[in-house]
Amino acid sequence: MHRQVPLKAPPSWSRSGTGAGVLWVSTPLDPDTYDYEAAVLWNAHAGPLWRRFSTYVRREVAKRAGLSQRAFRQYARVSFAKVAEYQKRGAVHFHAVIRIDGPDGGDTAPPPWATAELLTDAIGAAAAHVRVDGPVIDGRPHTFTFGRQLDVRTIRSADFDDGRELTERAVASYIAKYATKGAETATGALDRPLKFLAELAQLDISEHARRLIRTAWALGARKELEELRLRAWAHMPGFRGHFSTKSRRYSTTLGALRTARADWRRAQAASAQPEHEPETTYVLAHWAFAGTGLSAAEAWLSASLEPALGTEGEPT
Repeated sequence: MHRQVPLKAPPSWSRSGTGAGVLWVSTPLDPDTYDYEAAVLWNAHAGPLWRRFSTYVRREVAKRAGLSQRAFRQYARVSFAKVAEYQKRGAVHFHAVIRIDGPDGGDTAPPPWATAELLTDAIGAAAAHVRVDGPVIDGRPHTFTFGRQLDVRTIRSADFDDGRELTERAVASYIAKYATKGAETATGALDRPLKFLAELAQLDISEHARRLIRTAWALGARKELEELRLRAWAHMPGFRGHFSTKSRRYSTTLGALRTARADWRRAQAASAQPEHEPETTYVLAHWAFAGTGLSAAEAWLSASLEPALGTEGEPT
């Protein structure tokens, strides 16, 4: 059973509006009151929040099946593939395909009790209860949860993507659509790390993106946030996870894909070579026997030096 699960950040941080004939899309109406620190810290904790959510989903599915977590692994396995997408406002949310497989992953069928309704209910419960405690900054604690924008839909072969039949290619296209939207395309931020904050002055980016990056850089200097490495990820407004992850049994591994790609390249290179020709030995020089001993001139020179060599060290 597949599930399409966009998990989104709390919507209260998003603002948009118009004024004086100019349209601002997904930017704060009042930047001075916008919580840039919370926005950056949300991105920094989105990855850990997803990891905890994936654990909660497994627990909730096992509970609804009437099984302990240890016993659940003998009957079924929860697999997923997800991507992180930047909204225009710079906050990360997730799109995921979640399914229940048999105990050996996608190669085995799920048990009869693994219904679409059971998985949908488990996802909703996990998203509602999962939370990650963030840092306390200037006496202000931060706790991160998923917001109300949880959209769970069953993917079926008849109604996926305007009635087209569900295929592995269709699911991959859906995931790839969001995987291609990086911070630089969604928010107008950067596609590379910063070495110095002064670089921002030379970059053509929106003021909203500039303030997100500047906030991440400033937070990165705080000792209590050292483990978040926010300066290294300031160009991503604080998000430091992989844009795409999957559970081990969801599909093939990246190592297998790399091996297949290397084998394909070798095969292509071999097919481009000309047909095998007979081996040819190239002669680059000729050698000839010159003889042994000294030549006549060398023998005369050697004989003329003998008297001098014999008197070496005698007083003059």
